[in-house]
Amino acid sequence: MAQPKRRWSKARTHTRRSTWKLDTQNFAKCTNCGEPILPHTLCSNCGYYDGKQIIVKKEKDNNQE
Repeated sequence: MAQPKRRWSKARTHTRRSTWKLDTQNFAKCTNCGEPILPHTLCSNCGYYDGKQIIVKKEKDNNQE
């Protein structure tokens, strides 16, 4: 198998390794509440996925102390 003739510099190695951070994640809007979510995931705000309610979220009552 072929071997490299020279060693890569540390700067070149670090530059190559750091580029994965440049990609941004694509966000989708929840069909129910419009909250930005990752695609193919359950909405943590309202509990809907693909237009169907999966998790029933409890409303917080601010009047109780």
